Amino acid sequence: MIDFRYHLVSIVAIFLALAVGIVLGTTLLENPAIRSAEELTRQLTADKQEQRGQIDELLRRNQATDSFVTTLTPKLVEGELAGEQVLLVEAPGVNASMREAEQEMLTTAGAVITGRLSLADRYFDPKSAGVLDGLVNQLKPAEMTFATTATTHDKAATLIAATVMTADQAQVGVADQTAEAVLTGLETGGFLDLDGDPGKRATLAVMLAPETPFEGDGAPAQAAAFTTLAGGLDAGGKGVVIAGPPTSAAAGGVITSLREDAELAKRVSSVDRVDLPEGRVVTVYALREQVSGGAGQYGTGQGVSAFQPVEPTPTPSSTESGS
Repeated sequence: MIDFRYHLVSIVAIFLALAVGIVLGTTLLENPAIRSAEELTRQLTADKQEQRGQIDELLRRNQATDSFVTTLTPKLVEGELAGEQVLLVEAPGVNASMREAEQEMLTTAGAVITGRLSLADRYFDPKSAGVLDGLVNQLKPAEMTFATTATTHDKAATLIAATVMTADQAQVGVADQTAEAVLTGLETGGFLDLDGDPGKRATLAVMLAPETPFEGDGAPAQAAAFTTLAGGLDAGGKGVVIAGPPTSAAAGGVITSLREDAELAKRVSSVDRVDLPEGRVVTVYALREQVSGGAGQYGTGQGVSAFQPVEPTPTPSSTESGS
């Protein structure tokens, strides 16, 4: 009969064998595993350094391009908007430095800025739609009528456009008491803020999109309110360009809203890279195209037709044509 001591010795022998196996296995695998890990670390470090170098090179190229365009800007846009009066319209949340850079570009191109019309949050608030509708009906001239299907923002766009825009050169820069009363009424109502003298009618409008797109369930309607105003201003003058940073061409962005409206996109232009000097130059070219009766969607975001409008072909003079 096998005694207890035999069982104990057997169990000890089994555990000893396991321990020896584990030690030997670890020893055999240790060096290859460490070498493999070290090699992987070296490779990842090298890849990271290479990618960092590529990123730095791209940044240097972009900085060089921006510097080059900034230096040449006066020559690139000189006289492009001579004789045009431009109204700036901005949504809530527009970057002030972007607006200032865009305004400088427009004046460099020869445009005169009539003023700035800043839409307040209340303009887009559905809870204030009834108040806005009533105010528009109160402020509109007696002869102005609206379609029975017109929404509140359709009506507001028509009234504002009639107040600040014109395609008639004789009316450019001209303000009247009716225009002043309309703008003052909307400002007093908390729907917009005024800077300069936007009541002196402009021929063109640049509408600046906010950096942060509208969010939530009401985002599409809020973006549509902005583009509806763009359509109204376009109908009242020579043309409109909606300009903004790349985010304005993302989901909820006002440029996205414009580009998804096929009919409106045939009339109103957009530029989604006014964060760059070259994008601001493109805004000038897009306005020039609007004056000529064209429109396009420009930049690098979804729905663009090109980065910039096609350069118009010069019409040869009689001397150049040999006649």
